[in-house]
Amino acid sequence: MSHIFDWIFSQYDGVPTLDIVLEIISVVFSLLSVWYSKRENILVYPTGLIATGLYVYILLKYSLLGDMLINAYYFVMCIIGWYLWTRKVDKTHFIPITKTSIKEKNWSFLLFISALVFVFLIYYVTDRYNTWTAYVDTFTTAIFFVGMWLMAKKKLENWIYWIIGDIITVPLYWYKGLIFSSLLFAVLTIIAIYGYRAWKTNLDKSPQTLLK
Repeated sequence: MSHIFDWIFSQYDGVPTLDIVLEIISVVFSLLSVWYSKRENILVYPTGLIATGLYVYILLKYSLLGDMLINAYYFVMCIIGWYLWTRKVDKTHFIPITKTSIKEKNWSFLLFISALVFVFLIYYVTDRYNTWTAYVDTFTTAIFFVGMWLMAKKKLENWIYWIIGDIITVPLYWYKGLIFSSLLFAVLTIIAIYGYRAWKTNLDKSPQTLLK
């Protein structure tokens, strides 16, 4: 077991202590954010703001432009989602979890393609398509763009996008040397599966509180 830990921490040789600490903090708040999302708790957004803000800095340093952009997008969507989740359908009930309509499915597809093209252009213009990770990063970014948009709108299907994106991201971050973040996404995959089941149980139910 000690050999495993030695190998994990050897990936951080030469990395500034501050960057390691910030990554760990980001991991903790990312876990909290997804856990709160599973519980339909409004704290998903303040914890998400902290996690995504830190990840913008970290991912930019590791040249994962797609994931850096998605976290900047997350940051903005956390603010929007915070607003949408606190809207009420009546005096005592907040907006419920619902399934995506045909129109929203079409918008999801359009957002996926738009994000794919946008990130591709960013990588192409900056001449960063020199490794396979850039192509994978482009694809996962587009997936997460849709997932975050659907989560802000409290749509059940957001979890499907998170599960797919998380599974792909685990080996990507491991390969890039972001070991703590790779382990984070492995855990997030499990939470996302339970999140889907929890939200499905609460489908079309308007909660009276967002602090659970």
